[in-house]
Amino acid sequence: IMDIVVENIYLLVIVTLISVLQNAFFALKVEKECISQNVRTSAFERVSCANRNCMDSYPTFLAVMWCAGLCLSQAPAAFAGIIYLVVRQKYFVGYMGQTSQSTPGYLFGKRILFFLVLMCIVGIFNYLLMRCYGSDYKEYVQTITSASSALLLIP
Repeated sequence: IMDIVVENIYLLVIVTLISVLQNAFFALKVEKECISQNVRTSAFERVSCANRNCMDSYPTFLAVMWCAGLCLSQAPAAFAGIIYLVVRQKYFVGYMGQTSQSTPGYLFGKRILFFLVLMCIVGIFNYLLMRCYGSDYKEYVQTITSASSALLLIP
């Protein structure tokens, strides 16, 4: 039974671990900027703010990625998670330059979170249809979700 559980979540686990490594990278950037400057500089303020903003949205990202993966399909949810991490990296690096460079990453990240929330809602709705009416559309919805997840690559 453990194999079945792992088979249904291993992509989500991989994305989660990558996100943890990314958080460590962000923290190291903040620490490095803090150590290299005796006084608080605008560079430190920017990197610190970027880190704080990324950490503020992190629990939401994890929750919707896992819920989407468990309620509907792990592959599109994990794919969206990887894209979100790439976008978050772009946001962080953009914020270290000028804050206006981070705007595209921020907006793109919101779109990915919306996609994951939509996956959650569809998965829950399908579950309720199955429980109440015996109609299971999960295969159809998974196919549509897998195909539409590629649309996340469009900026």
